[in-house]
Amino acid sequence: MPPEQMPAPSPTTVIITGASGGLGAALARRYANSGAHLGLIARRTTELERLARQLAGECAVHAADVRDSATMRLVANDFMAQHGLPDIVIANAGISVGTLTEMAEDEQAFRDVFDINVIGMVNTFQPYLAAMRKRGYGVLVGIASVAGYRGLPGSSAYSASKAAAISYLESLRVELRGSGITVITICPGYITTAMTAHNPYRMRFIMTAEAAAKKITAIIARRKAYAVIPWQMAIVARLMHVLPRWIYDPLAAKSGRKPRRKS
Repeated sequence: MPPEQMPAPSPTTVIITGASGGLGAALARRYANSGAHLGLIARRTTELERLARQLAGECAVHAADVRDSATMRLVANDFMAQHGLPDIVIANAGISVGTLTEMAEDEQAFRDVFDINVIGMVNTFQPYLAAMRKRGYGVLVGIASVAGYRGLPGSSAYSASKAAAISYLESLRVELRGSGITVITICPGYITTAMTAHNPYRMRFIMTAEAAAKKITAIIARRKAYAVIPWQMAIVARLMHVLPRWIYDPLAAKSGRKPRRKS
């Protein structure tokens, strides 16, 4: 077929959870500017709709909590019925809050962090997997964290949840090997969002949400299986991973601690 008769390529279709603000909104803006069709999911309906009005191109918004598997399946079915199977699904929704095991009232905070950061990732991917397998391609992206490399004092729920997310994504990547589905693990350092706004300590190599989104979309485009951003934090993460406990423990014990959630 002559080049002038070749059909135009279809726009990339992207699902993003936690899209109402921060990194999720920055990813949405970046993909919208590239002409992608978007499916945006978040709990905060007002912010989500405001973002959608600002974006160019086709954009579907869905108010949903990633902890609710039934609603996430309904959202996925509705999106696919109207826009088709997405090319890229980004599990970005997450929360971070200081926790202390000794405080009985922090039990719910532990549950919330694990349910959103880990189970929410499962609920995000699950509705699309069978169709992606049948089609023979797709990209699943999980936003983990450098905090998942080692346990951080005062952030036991968050560190543990991100360690679990990293292991879950690795398991999923191996399970889907040969299926045509790419699984990508992104481990950012600090990003300027509401999640980090009240951290009472210095955050080295902190990035804006826009800078992080630029790096992440480039990683996704290259189909790189695993990445830590920025590169300086990749070095820190590698050092954290290999430090022996007798060195790591006293150093980490002196680090700043994230504030606990107020009752």
